[in-house]
Amino acid sequence: MLTVLLRGHFGPYCGRCVKKSLAVAHKRDLHVWLRTQTSANTAVLRNIVSKTQTHRQILALQPRNVYQICNFSALRIARPILRAPSSPYKVIVFSQRDMSVIGRLAGGFGRFLRVRYLILTGAVGGGVAVNKKIDSWKEYFPDLDWMKEYIPESEALAQLASSIRNFAKHTMETNEQMSWLKTKLSDNKKAVVDWLSQHSPPDLGSTLVEGKTDANVSTTTAVFGEAKASGAEYSSDSTDKKRLERVQGEMMEVQLRYQKEIERLEKDNRELRKQLLLREQKSGKKRVMKKSLIDMYSEVLDDLNVYDSSYNTQDNLPRVVVVGDQSSGKTSVLEMIAQARIFPRGSGEMMTRSPVKVTLSEGPFHVAKFKDSNREFDLTKESDLAALRREVELRMKASVQKGQTVSNECISMSVAGPGLQRMVLVDLPGIISTVTTGMAPDTKDSIKGMCKSHMENPNSIILCIQDGSLDAERSNVTELVSQMDPQGKRTIFVLTKVDLAESSLYNPDRIKSILEGRLFPMQALGYFAVVTGRGNTNDSIASIKDYEDRFFRNSRLFKDGVLKPTQMTTQNLSMAVSDIFWKMVKETVEQQADAFKATRFNLETEWKNTFPRIRELDRNELFEKARGEILDEVINLSQVTPKQWENIFYKKLWEKNATHVLENIYLPAAQAENSGTFNTAVDIKLKGWADVQLPKRCVEVGWETLHEEFEKLVGRDQDKKHHDDIFNQLKSAVIEGSKERHKWDEKAEQSLRVIQVNILEDRSVSDKRHWDSAIKFMEDTLKEKLKQSEDSLRKLTGPSTTEQWMYWQKQTQDNKDRSATKSELEKLFHTDPQHKSHLSGDELTTARKNLQSYSIDVSNDFIRETWYHVFRLNFFKKALYQAQQCKKGFYYYQRGFSESGLECHDVVLFWRLLRMLEVTSNSLRQQVVNNEARRLERIIKDTLEDLGEDKERLEKLLTGRRVMLAEELKKVRQIQDRLEEFIQALNKEK
Repeated sequence: MLTVLLRGHFGPYCGRCVKKSLAVAHKRDLHVWLRTQTSANTAVLRNIVSKTQTHRQILALQPRNVYQICNFSALRIARPILRAPSSPYKVIVFSQRDMSVIGRLAGGFGRFLRVRYLILTGAVGGGVAVNKKIDSWKEYFPDLDWMKEYIPESEALAQLASSIRNFAKHTMETNEQMSWLKTKLSDNKKAVVDWLSQHSPPDLGSTLVEGKTDANVSTTTAVFGEAKASGAEYSSDSTDKKRLERVQGEMMEVQLRYQKEIERLEKDNRELRKQLLLREQKSGKKRVMKKSLIDMYSEVLDDLNVYDSSYNTQDNLPRVVVVGDQSSGKTSVLEMIAQARIFPRGSGEMMTRSPVKVTLSEGPFHVAKFKDSNREFDLTKESDLAALRREVELRMKASVQKGQTVSNECISMSVAGPGLQRMVLVDLPGIISTVTTGMAPDTKDSIKGMCKSHMENPNSIILCIQDGSLDAERSNVTELVSQMDPQGKRTIFVLTKVDLAESSLYNPDRIKSILEGRLFPMQALGYFAVVTGRGNTNDSIASIKDYEDRFFRNSRLFKDGVLKPTQMTTQNLSMAVSDIFWKMVKETVEQQADAFKATRFNLETEWKNTFPRIRELDRNELFEKARGEILDEVINLSQVTPKQWENIFYKKLWEKNATHVLENIYLPAAQAENSGTFNTAVDIKLKGWADVQLPKRCVEVGWETLHEEFEKLVGRDQDKKHHDDIFNQLKSAVIEGSKERHKWDEKAEQSLRVIQVNILEDRSVSDKRHWDSAIKFMEDTLKEKLKQSEDSLRKLTGPSTTEQWMYWQKQTQDNKDRSATKSELEKLFHTDPQHKSHLSGDELTTARKNLQSYSIDVSNDFIRETWYHVFRLNFFKKALYQAQQCKKGFYYYQRGFSESGLECHDVVLFWRLLRMLEVTSNSLRQQVVNNEARRLERIIKDTLEDLGEDKERLEKLLTGRRVMLAEELKKVRQIQDRLEEFIQALNKEK
C-alpha cells in the first residue's frame, strides 16, 4: 500500500494544517486511511481526527480525488505537496528527525536534476565535436564507392535464394515421373548437404534438399562482378575452376584498384611535404614540427655511420643485407626499393665488386650523394643517373687492390626522395660457383666471407634473392643463409624473374613449394615473388612497375592459386621489409641504448684515470684552440721592430752571398797586378751578379727569413716545462702549407735590381766613419773565412803534436800525407809571397818528387786539393793584415793613394758590399711590413680553413689516445642522447 507523507519544506505539518485538510476532505466525502503510530506528532493528529469523525467511519470511506493542504502564510507552507492516490492509502506521520532526513534526500535529488542538464549539454556538445572529427577523418580515407557496383545487394541474394527454393519445391511435388530423383536425393541427403555447405553460402544446401522456407541465406564470400547477377549467369558456369578463376581475377582487380588509390594518396602526401620543405628552404624560417620516429632513427644511423670504436656497437642496429647468387637480381630489387636505377649493370658479368651501403631518407627532391662528396645527383635526370652509375663503378674499381677481384671497403651513399622510408640497405657481391679466368684464386672464398661478416649481425635483416628462372639445385645462397639464420627469424626470401619462370620452366607445384618454404633447406619470415625488369637496362622504374602489375594480373600462377596476393609485387615486398625493419628496431634499440650507457661509463672512467688534470676537448675543439694560438703568433710578427728586421735580413743576406762574393769576385780580382785591373774586374763581376743572381737571392732571403721568424714564434713554447705537444704536428703542417702557398711579390725583384745596381756602381766613401765600418766588415768577414780555412785544413791534417799528447789522439796515414804535402806547399810562399791561386805543372811535379823522397806517394789531385786550403789560408791572412794596415788609410784614399804606397782598393769593395746589404735589408723590411706579412696571414687562415675541412688529414695531425678518447666520448654521448630521445618517442607511441 502506497504511503503518503504529510510533510512540508522544513518538517511535518502542524496539527492545524492537518485539521484543515481533513475538514475539506470530509466535505467532499473523501477519507484517508490512517495507521496509528507511537510518535508525538501522531497523537496530535489522532485527536484532530477523532473530533471530526470516528475511526470506524474513516476506515469505511474510499478516497477518490487529490487532497490538498491549504497554504497558511502564518505557517509558511510553500505549496501543496500531497495528492490522493487511486487506491486506498495509509497516512503516515513521521517524527521531526525522520522528516529532516527525507528533506535532505529531496534536496540532493534536486541538485542531481541540475547536474543532469550539465551532463546532457556536455554530451550533446561532445557528440557534435566527434561528428566533426569523424567527418575530417573521412577525407583521408580512400573513396570506395566504386565497390558498390560489384557487391550484390541483400535483396538480390534473398530473391535468388527464394527462387531456388520455390523451384526445388515445385519440382519435387508436381513431377511424378521424377520420384526416383526424390528417392535418390533422400538417400544421399547428408552427402548433398555437406557438398553444398562447402561450395555455397550457409543454409543453402538444406534449403535445396529439405525445402525450408524460413532459412536465412547469407553470403560469406565477397563476389566481385556485376551488381545484379541472375541465377542463370551463375548456373551457366560449366566448372568450378572457371568460377574460381573469375573470382580470383576480380579480386586481383580490386586489389590493384585499392593499391592505386593508396599510391595516389601517398603521391599527394609526398607532394604536400615537398612543398612544405621547399617553403622552409626559401623562407629560411623552419617550422617547429614534431620529429617522426623515422627521422629520429635516421639521425641515429647518421651518427653511427661516422662512429668507430673498439666496442663495435654500431653494427648491432638493424640493416637490410641483400645477398644472392651472381646475376640473380639483387641489385634490381634494391633499385626497386630505392625507386631509382643507381647501380652499374652488366650482362652476366660481375658488376658489384664491393659492398654498397645505401641509406634511404626523405626529402623534397629525388637525389643521391656519396658520403665523402658534396655533389648531388638528380635521380630524375637520365644524365645524372648515368654519371652516378659511372661513379659507383669507378669507386668499386679503385677500392679493389692489385691482384684482387673484390674489396671489403664499403662504398657509402645516401638516397633521398619524397616518400622514401628511412632504412639502411647493403648490396653485396653475388656468390659465385666457379672462379673464372681473370679472377683472383680466392675470389669465391672472399665473397662468402664478406657475406658472412655482414649477416653475422644478429639484428641484420637478410634479403635472400633467388633466381626463379634457374633450377633450384643450382642455388648457393640458400645454404649460406640457412647457416647464418637456421630458424629464419630475420630472413626474407625473394623469388625474382617469375615471368621467365612461368614462360620457360612452368611447374606450379615446384614454385608453390618454393614459396611455401618446402623446397630449400632454409626457413624465412616471408616469401615473395617479384618481377624487376624485362631484360632491358634502359627501362625506367615506373615502366617496370607497370609491367609487373600487368604480369601478375594475368599470371597463370596466380589464377592457379600458386601465388597469393600478399606474396606478389615489389610494393608488398617493400612494405614487408619496412615492417620487419622497424619491428627489429623496436626490439633492439633499448639494448643498444644500454650498451652505449656502459660504453660511456667505461670511457669516462678511463679519462678520469688517465688525464685527471686535463680538460676534455675533442678534435674540433682542439683544432679551434690551436687555430687561435697560430693566428696570435701571426699577429706577433707585427711586434718585430724595423731594426730587428733589418739586422736579421743583413745577416741572412751576407750568409747567402758571402761565398759567391769571396770565391768568384774578391779572390780572382785580388790576383790583379795593380788597382786599376782590380777595380775593372770587380766592376764587371759585380754588374753581372747584380743583374742576374743578386735580386733573386735577396727575395729568397726575404721569404726564408719571414717564415723562419714565424716558425720561431710558433715553436717558442716547445722548450717550456708544461708545453702541450699535441699541437706540434698541426702547427708544422700549417707552416709547411703556408710555405707552399706563399709567393713573394714579383715586382719586388725588379725594384731590388735597380737599387742594387746603383749602389754597387758607387765606389765613393764619403767619410771616415763609413771607411771604418767597411774595414770592420772586411775584418769580420776575413776572420770568419780564415777560421773556416784553418778548421778545414786541420780536419785534413789531423791532430797536432800537442793534441796528440794531451788528448791521446793519433794521425791516420792520410793525415800524415796531408801534413807532409802542406809543409811542402808552404815552401812555395817563401819563394813567392804573391803566388797565384793555381799551381803550374812544374810545381806539381816538383812537390810530388819532393814528397816521394820522404817515401810519400800522392797524386796530383791530392796535391791540388791540399793546395786549395793552403792557398786560402795564406790569402786570408795577408788580406786581414792588409785591412789592418788600411785602418788609417782614409786620408790617402781621399788623395788617391798616389804617395802612400798603400793598396786599399779591397776596402772600397767591401764598402760597396756593405752599402748594398744595408739598402737591401731596408727594402726587404719595408716589403715585409707593408705587404708580405699580411699576405702570409691570409695564407695561414686559408690553410687552417682547408685543414678544418679535411677531416681525414686532421685525424692524422691531431692524434693520440687523448684525442681518440675525447672523440669517442663525444660521439657516444651524442648517440646515447639520440637513442634515449628515440626510445622516449617510441614509448609514447606504444
